[in-house]
Amino acid sequence: MTDLTTLAREMTGWRRDLHAHPEFGFEEKRTSAFVAAKLREFGLEIAEGVGGTGVVGTLRRGSGNRAIALRADMDALRIPEQSVAEYRSQNPGVMHACGHDGHTTMLLGAAKLLAEDGGFDGTVRFIFQPAEEWGKGALAMLDDGLMERFPFEEIYGLHNMPGLPVGHFETRAGAMMSAEDNFEIVLKGVGGHAARPHAGNEVLVAACALITNLQTIVSRRLSPADIGVVSVTELVTDGTRNALPGLARILGDARSFRPEVSAGIERQMRVIAEGTALTYNVSAEVNYTREFVPLVNDAALVEEAFAAARTVFESDHIATAREPMTGSEDFARFLEHVPGCFVFLGNGRDSAPLHNPTYDFNDAGLIHGARFHAAIVKRRLPTK
Repeated sequence: MTDLTTLAREMTGWRRDLHAHPEFGFEEKRTSAFVAAKLREFGLEIAEGVGGTGVVGTLRRGSGNRAIALRADMDALRIPEQSVAEYRSQNPGVMHACGHDGHTTMLLGAAKLLAEDGGFDGTVRFIFQPAEEWGKGALAMLDDGLMERFPFEEIYGLHNMPGLPVGHFETRAGAMMSAEDNFEIVLKGVGGHAARPHAGNEVLVAACALITNLQTIVSRRLSPADIGVVSVTELVTDGTRNALPGLARILGDARSFRPEVSAGIERQMRVIAEGTALTYNVSAEVNYTREFVPLVNDAALVEEAFAAARTVFESDHIATAREPMTGSEDFARFLEHVPGCFVFLGNGRDSAPLHNPTYDFNDAGLIHGARFHAAIVKRRLPTK
């Protein structure tokens, strides 16, 4: 049997190596090579370049004909790291600010555990996905024939959660994480001298009014029973200190948990943009795209995840997540093809937030993730 103390120490070394060499989405060449080398070392079958820089490892034991998948994300973010750690990012302007270095390491640890100890009957697919932060990596792997080339019947994934203590586990049935829609509204008018606003149709006042009006979508156009968020994140104009702009771009995103709500947000946004533009005698163009779909956990497999968690975590450290999270996750794309379950593992009460320049994955949680991955495999692919 694998010595867990030794494995935890090895995993810490892997994680810190990955942290020091972060790579942005679809650029994870070193990371993919690291993953593939480790999986070969453990004796797995390897496929590289799936969906660009993705890696799929396959491990078979016994005679069972069922297959399940475990997934980790590998990409980093374009955020300059603010850390004094010896293993801080060596790639300027890029860092593992979301813990994907930890997720990759936990799945590698699970691969080693299962390769050495067995204890299951069937096939496990270890999916190492690129470009999760874009919301493009899962689609790239699926478009590259993932389901046909490496078939599986169900899938599991995890994410670290700052604020939740290390050694704690949470998930929930149904909606777990939200869809993310992106929007850009372009207002066009006639700019001019700041001293003569009446001589043109400048767009800045219209843009400010539109930003305020968009807030009525959630407060006045959605049912109070539905969850929705509309956030304007950027206002960009072609004006300057003494010149009124003739063009303004309003950018942001919207979150929801049901396709009907997403459609309603888009519909109301177009109505409000057109009405506001008409009021200020300018034109409006709305570009609305859907980047992430809602992540919806299968109820039966959530119960299986809880059962597996009880073999890894203390009973009072396992909980049902009280409400869905309005963050988004590319794992949801796999759930459009097979049932599955996504879970949260604690990264520590004092952890910096995700996507923060001071964030760091808590190495004390690595062994918990590896053990959970292995436990769900043994539960879903039991030996006869």
